[in-house]
Amino acid sequence: MSAFKRRTTSKQPPLPSGTRPSPGSPATTITSSGIPSLDDILGGGLPLSCSLLTLAPDAHSAYGELVVKYFAAQGLSCGQRVCVVDSRPDSFLSECMWIPGNNVPPAPSTNASGLSHTTPAEDEEDERASEHDTKIKIAWRYEQMKQFQTTVQSTSQSTEDFCRTFDLTYRIPDATIAATRAEGRFIEVKPDENNSDVSSLCRKVLRRLSEILSSADADASSNVATRICIPALGSYEWGDLLPSDICCFLHSLRALLRRHPRACAAVCMPPHLCQEAFGGAGWVQKLGWLTDASITLAAFTANPYLTAMFSSHHGLVHVHSLPAPHTLLPPSDKFSTLRGLTSSGENNLAFKCMRKRLIFETLHLDVEGGVSERRTTPSANSIAAEAGDEHAHDNDHGSAGTQPGSVAAVQVQLEQTQIAPSAPEQPVKSAPPAEKTDTAVKKVKIKKKVGFISDKPDLYDF
Repeated sequence: MSAFKRRTTSKQPPLPSGTRPSPGSPATTITSSGIPSLDDILGGGLPLSCSLLTLAPDAHSAYGELVVKYFAAQGLSCGQRVCVVDSRPDSFLSECMWIPGNNVPPAPSTNASGLSHTTPAEDEEDERASEHDTKIKIAWRYEQMKQFQTTVQSTSQSTEDFCRTFDLTYRIPDATIAATRAEGRFIEVKPDENNSDVSSLCRKVLRRLSEILSSADADASSNVATRICIPALGSYEWGDLLPSDICCFLHSLRALLRRHPRACAAVCMPPHLCQEAFGGAGWVQKLGWLTDASITLAAFTANPYLTAMFSSHHGLVHVHSLPAPHTLLPPSDKFSTLRGLTSSGENNLAFKCMRKRLIFETLHLDVEGGVSERRTTPSANSIAAEAGDEHAHDNDHGSAGTQPGSVAAVQVQLEQTQIAPSAPEQPVKSAPPAEKTDTAVKKVKIKKKVGFISDKPDLYDF
């Protein structure tokens, strides 16, 4: 037996509160965004020293700002330091959601995103969102099967300590905000609205953030992570920012976070800055290169057809970039359940904002006729097809004369064919002679055939 032993440290330094090692790399420390399903998409959570950019191009909603509010509320609930970069940080923090059951009166009926999607049906669905037990009338032999899950759930105690369960109907108490301010865990950074030079304004904000992070790292006794929340980068308080100014700010913020391993940031921009028309072709992709994680929440508010097609969701989720600070591939490719890359291709993702929570889940087509009812009458498609049969097209039109979106017309004709009369049968000798009548010849039988003539022959090519 060798007498030499490897020298190792007896104790690992404790991790900051509200953090844990990444499942993809032990050298990476991750923290929660406040939304369990978004943590799953990011590969377990947002790594420290990384930034998250949420784009919401829909001007009629505020889903991007809602994600930043979750990010700030999670930081305050787990004892981390929260730095809000906004002209009205107190108003922003007072509108954040909070944990239910703390003797805090619920907020008004409007949710934190300022949307009007709240309906009684969604309220009932929200009560059982954790179980996803939407009842469908199916055959009895399938009732004992496991319910199909479209999102992830956090039920263990360790997960609860990492990611809190927030309620959109509750707000952070004023006493909690005052206590965090007194403890130095709530820091305000206000852009100077009177500054005419936009470039100097961005540099001033970055300089102030660098001072805050440097002072936090200098305090060796405090092992607390710092969250930077920017709910409206490029709003009118920031002045008239150009695409180059935004790119420079995001790139400098990313470099600043790399120098401070216990800091992370969540950024959101106004809707007009999240579209390709603002920065030209490839603008959204360029923003994904300048941040570690970038997603787009494309709401259905401006498109009634998508709203009718996906009635149980409020928009689609587009992933542009994912964090990978110490690995070549992002951990989300291997450990994300919602994306599903380890099973069979990548899933389509969507989100829905209910009365009490925001959920990211996989997108699937609903059961025909609705997810909670069984059709007992003909579907709308069959009724439309019957109506189209009344206006059958001629054979000369063919399939080239049809218009896109029209119902295929089928013309049914009966083809009559005559069968030649057979020879008269000879009478059997043992039988008595039959009288000669004119009915010896059998009647002509008419055989009916059905022929289909369709203006869309490819539909019946089987």
